[in-house]
Amino acid sequence: MKADIGLIGLAVMGQNLVLNMNDNGYKVAVHNRTAATTEEFLSGPANGTQIVGAYSLQELVDSLKSPRIVMLMVKAGDVVDQYIDKLVPLLTEGDIIVDGGNSLYTDTNRRTATLKDKGIRFIGTGVSGGEEGARHGPSIMPGGNKEAWPYVKPIFQAISAKVDGDPCCEWVGDNGAGHYVKMVHNGIEYGDMQIICEAYQLLYEGLGLSADEMHVIFDEWNKGELSSYLIEISAAILAYKDEDGSPLLNKILDTAGQKGTGKWTGINALDLGIPLTLIGEAVFARCLSSQKDERVKAAEFLARPKKTFTGDKQAMINAIRNALYAAKIISYAQGFRLLREASSEYNFNLNYGEIALMWRGGCIIRSSFLNDIKQAYQTNPDIENLLMADFFIDAMRDAEEGWRKAVIMGIELGIPTPAFSSALAYFDGYRTERLPANLLQAQRDYFGAHTYERIDQPRGKFFHTDWTGHGGKTASSTYNV
Repeated sequence: MKADIGLIGLAVMGQNLVLNMNDNGYKVAVHNRTAATTEEFLSGPANGTQIVGAYSLQELVDSLKSPRIVMLMVKAGDVVDQYIDKLVPLLTEGDIIVDGGNSLYTDTNRRTATLKDKGIRFIGTGVSGGEEGARHGPSIMPGGNKEAWPYVKPIFQAISAKVDGDPCCEWVGDNGAGHYVKMVHNGIEYGDMQIICEAYQLLYEGLGLSADEMHVIFDEWNKGELSSYLIEISAAILAYKDEDGSPLLNKILDTAGQKGTGKWTGINALDLGIPLTLIGEAVFARCLSSQKDERVKAAEFLARPKKTFTGDKQAMINAIRNALYAAKIISYAQGFRLLREASSEYNFNLNYGEIALMWRGGCIIRSSFLNDIKQAYQTNPDIENLLMADFFIDAMRDAEEGWRKAVIMGIELGIPTPAFSSALAYFDGYRTERLPANLLQAQRDYFGAHTYERIDQPRGKFFHTDWTGHGGKTASSTYNV
């Protein structure tokens, strides 16, 4: 009997997805660049299953039902293109290639179009959930050539996470929509992780709490509105002891890595002109963490304030909780606002409520909070910003005072809170009717004749002032430099 799907790339994610597919009754053929890895997998985790090995791409293709479905779980970038180039001559019209890695959405746009011209249907799908999610049910975000969706839908929805019986997998949109949504998911993940880290540092350095005390706090937080996978694992990390009985967390070097998806999200937000301040600060915080040697030197010569917290600790713990919740709302509000702009700019036609549903289970940012986002879009599918939904208006009102107190404590004690602070600045800016951009426009017109609009004239009508008396009447819009 031929296999239902073939998978290339037996790293952690690939292996666990294959085992997941097998558990759900699908026969899978696997191939890896190194035959030894295939052998090790077949004789190890896949032993006793109906999973079969293929030691060449031709053997893999020959082992598949028609239309053939080949899923790539390899490193994003050139490696994906190399495998596509090798597979295309072996496939026939109507066959399907799925890229399940963290590819840049523009690459998926290109691949979808190129392969369509060759008669091959391409899907670029985001897969989130890490090792555990891949094995037991990830969040899957497919996009690309919709003609391929009916063929992969049964497999993907079978292996995906389920929440209230609904699969955390649905068609996202054409071309690179699936990988775009996964990119924004990862950007929000960066933001979630950073704000949790800032809460941890305020508790640890600001209030002097032990890892065991913080474990209790995070465990309690996970029972309320902050309930999420990342809060859950943070509580577990705080409780984990090294061999000598001390908290392992205290021995981990404070330099963070990244694979680029958060950076891609920030760059795209700049391209589209959407303020994504919290996620941007989360990326930069990782960059700053990597400058460990410089920070150690700076700590010697640029001493932080010699102050300690003297107030009500429990009240401040509650304030930090409020800051964490409010900043989380801002992160998602900014992320979904970016999705809205991209949907319009790139003709993705995204369903934001469905995206929230797909993120409720399996993925790294899964949380009960996403139900509130789904409800907001169900109530008003055209809402411009989640901050304007009734639920979040009330939530921000309740959290604001504590949020400000937590940021103030960080400022007074010299504890950096870039994500908390930037989120608060965005919130204040978003609800400010009159920003100082009028002065900025006057400056631009003064030095570069860039023109400005007036509040006493119709929008779209531009003016230039000869500020110095000898600058002339020509505006920059009338000539090119």
